[in-house]
Amino acid sequence: MNRNSFSNPPAPTTTFQIASWGLRLLAAAAFLGAGGAKIAGVPMMVAIFEQIGIGQWLRVLTGLVEVAGAIALLVPAAAGIGGLLLATTMVFAVLTHVFVIGGSPAPAIVLLAITATVAWLHRANVAITLSRLSRA
Repeated sequence: MNRNSFSNPPAPTTTFQIASWGLRLLAAAAFLGAGGAKIAGVPMMVAIFEQIGIGQWLRVLTGLVEVAGAIALLVPAAAGIGGLLLATTMVFAVLTHVFVIGGSPAPAIVLLAITATVAWLHRANVAITLSRLSRA
C-alpha cells in the first residue's frame, strides 16, 4: 500500500458496516460487563486474580483496559485501536488460562478472534493513528 492509501481509506460498504457494528457491539457488551465486574471487585473476579498471584492491582488495571477498549470499539475512528488493545489483552488471557490458572480458554479465544477481526477490519484507521503517534 502506498502512503495515500492510509490517509484516504476507501469508503466502507454496507456489508462492512453491518459486520463491523455487529462485532463491535458484541465485544463492547462483553468487555463492559467483564471489565466492570473486575473494577467493581466481584468476588469471582477477585478469586481469579488471587489465583494468578500477581496482585489485585492487575484486576483493576485489566478492568480499566477492558472498559476503555469497549468504549473505543463504539467510536468508529477508534474502533481499530480498541480492537487491537482488546485482542492483545485476550492473548494474555489465553496464556494465563493455559499456563497459570487452568480452565477453558475458549471464551478468551472467541473474544480474541472477534477483537482481532475488528482490528483487521479497521486496519487503515489503525495505520493512520499509529502514523500520527510516531510523528508526534
